[in-house]
Amino acid sequence: MKKFFLCVAALALTLTGCKQQTAESEAPQDNNAAPSGLTIAYIQLDTLMSQYQLYKDYSEVLTRKGTNIQNTLAQKQQTLEKHVSAFQKKYEGNGFTTRDELERAQNNLQQEQNDLQALAERLNAEFNAEQARINEEARDSIQLFLKQYNKTKKYDYVLVKAGDNMLIANPKYDITNEVVKGLNKRYKGLPDAKKGLKKMGEDKVDK
Repeated sequence: MKKFFLCVAALALTLTGCKQQTAESEAPQDNNAAPSGLTIAYIQLDTLMSQYQLYKDYSEVLTRKGTNIQNTLAQKQQTLEKHVSAFQKKYEGNGFTTRDELERAQNNLQQEQNDLQALAERLNAEFNAEQARINEEARDSIQLFLKQYNKTKKYDYVLVKAGDNMLIANPKYDITNEVVKGLNKRYKGLPDAKKGLKKMGEDKVDK
């Protein structure tokens, strides 16, 4: 559950710009230069995830939900262990007067264990689905902003720099801070999104 937003590294932030390349005959002949007219910028993923307020808010909500799920399952597990211990003591003390009573107690413990397993699977599935939905929403938010942003900047490509996936990157093409600032400004102006986020954070774990 703590591997939050790892799939964001695969965000399709590459945009096709609108600039037309000039003819090669008009450009200086430099085998090491980018094709004439091609403009590329990049965004540092780590900085984006640590400074974009939407990421921070969602991360906080998911962390809280994950903790609630873990606490719920831990409490259920402790209750089951107590029941198993009580059963063992009663069995060792010959407290079961009939075989039917013993079998009913065993069946009850088995059912309780099955219920706990089913609850864990359901809560984890719900958490994973919520995380996937949030990742998609965050990705859509970034792509929507970049489409508007690129109407004036007109980059041919906007790449993601994550870890060592870019061995060389000229800092002057780093637009991370500018994009983060724009994303946060846009996010601040979306009160409905914050209301939905608050409600999601207040939702209790369905046991």
